[in-house]
Amino acid sequence: MKYKERKKAIILLADGTIFYGKAISKSGTAFGEVCFNTGMTGYQEIFTDPSYFGQLMVTTNAHIGNYGINHEEAESDSIKIAGLICKNFSYNYSRDDADGALEDFFEDNNLFGISDVDTRALVSYIRDNGAMNAVISTEIDNIEALKKQLSEVPNMNGLELASKVSTKEPYYFGNESASLKIAALDIGIKKNILRNLAKRDAYIKVFPYNATFNDMIAWAPDGYFLSNGPGDPEPLVNAQNVAKEIISKNLPLFGICLGHQVIALANGISTYKMHNGHRGINHPVKNLITGKGEITSQNHGFAVNREEAEAHNDLTITHIHLNDNTVAGLAMKSKNCFSVQYHPEASPGPHDSSYLFDEFINNIKSNQNPK
Repeated sequence: MKYKERKKAIILLADGTIFYGKAISKSGTAFGEVCFNTGMTGYQEIFTDPSYFGQLMVTTNAHIGNYGINHEEAESDSIKIAGLICKNFSYNYSRDDADGALEDFFEDNNLFGISDVDTRALVSYIRDNGAMNAVISTEIDNIEALKKQLSEVPNMNGLELASKVSTKEPYYFGNESASLKIAALDIGIKKNILRNLAKRDAYIKVFPYNATFNDMIAWAPDGYFLSNGPGDPEPLVNAQNVAKEIISKNLPLFGICLGHQVIALANGISTYKMHNGHRGINHPVKNLITGKGEITSQNHGFAVNREEAEAHNDLTITHIHLNDNTVAGLAMKSKNCFSVQYHPEASPGPHDSSYLFDEFINNIKSNQNPK
């Protein structure tokens, strides 16, 4: 690769703190909530995960781009992060099944990013002071103007973003001749969730975020799924109403991440914005039913109120996060409904929790053939 003279760039946090770096390629400016992911691999899956919409991603792994990209491994049809902040950006890549460079992928998606950042110092600062809005820019001589623009960026708390990433029209995934039909509400769904359901002999119809329960049941599905996604779950009133309807009729329901939070809200359990959230592929979770530990992939900035969940007559906490004892899984005692805060499809990440898809399929079959 020929030497590239790259422009100086800054990260300006909402509290006025500034970190320095260089533009990865083109000049630019990007706004969003700054957060960090501790995963050592899977940057392409992270960048294309709809749950990260509106966020400036800090990668703690020192090298990004070194194995290129493969379009088959994307979690959605485009990059969803608002911008990238990293230490070392690799313009060259070495991987046999790569079909392109990450730099070109960014160019195609019009994404601005900066490298040569002291990410250890930045992540340490975020850990101490919490996730907050920020701007990354090559406009290093216009700090005051950037501060003014940054002050106008809405806070993630209370922000509805599912409508920004959801499909506009229903679509199908999997084998039409599969033995099971699953209706999925897309509030930011990842492709690997659909792959995991499809390989378990399910045919999925994916509905937009604003689809009603009547829209979904008209397809006569065997089970229902609420997806992951970005933003605050509280404004998702329609999704909560869909969950309430499914639960009231005791139909098989499974929720992941944002879907988990929606199910909690549908049961009158509140959610809250976390200081930093959980984002990485090595988060320890304990299954309280089996007593077993799981290493999990996580990506969320909101969580379910544990005290309220423990006091609820019809809910059981099935999983807890071992780092901070937050709620990582819920199940209803009298209904065919359960959810987890983490990602059993693990893309990227470990496969300790893939059994949850099997449990969902078994719940559907049990509903079809009650004893």
